[in-house]
Amino acid sequence: MEYAQEDYTRHYIITALFKLMSDYDYGEISVTDIAKKAGVGRATFYRYLKKKEDIIIYYFERTLREYQNNQHYYPRCKEDYIQIVYNIMVTFKEHKEPLKLIRKARLECMYLKYLNKNFVDLFDSSYPNLNVYTPYLYAGMLFNISMRWLDNNCDEDEKKLAEIIVNAIYK
Repeated sequence: MEYAQEDYTRHYIITALFKLMSDYDYGEISVTDIAKKAGVGRATFYRYLKKKEDIIIYYFERTLREYQNNQHYYPRCKEDYIQIVYNIMVTFKEHKEPLKLIRKARLECMYLKYLNKNFVDLFDSSYPNLNVYTPYLYAGMLFNISMRWLDNNCDEDEKKLAEIIVNAIYK
């Protein structure tokens, strides 16, 4: 994947934050620490981000963009939905180490908030007449299952989890 200069800078900042989070409590890490570890100045940090929580939000956004770039079809049947959820679980597993650090820092609420926003946006644009609570049902289910799976080091089979999730919706 080709990155613009801004994306490279943000990539270094994300990497720096997660490296620091593996050694220090999140609350102890300052913007100065992150900038220094990333090899950028504080002014550069603030050019791209307002606060350190924005790093995690950008990480979620970047991961979602990468996932979406790998999705090449629109679901038409139950098996298609299973494949999509499977792909989500594979992506989640690929990112389990940063997600463990986010959970360790007790910032998983940011993940839930991000899921809620994106499911609401998706349902508002694709299914505007559905019940207002439906996106939260999907986001909550994905959040709770993925957090439980993360607690188990993502050891369970991704395909089986995808089938459980889709079967819960299709019943």
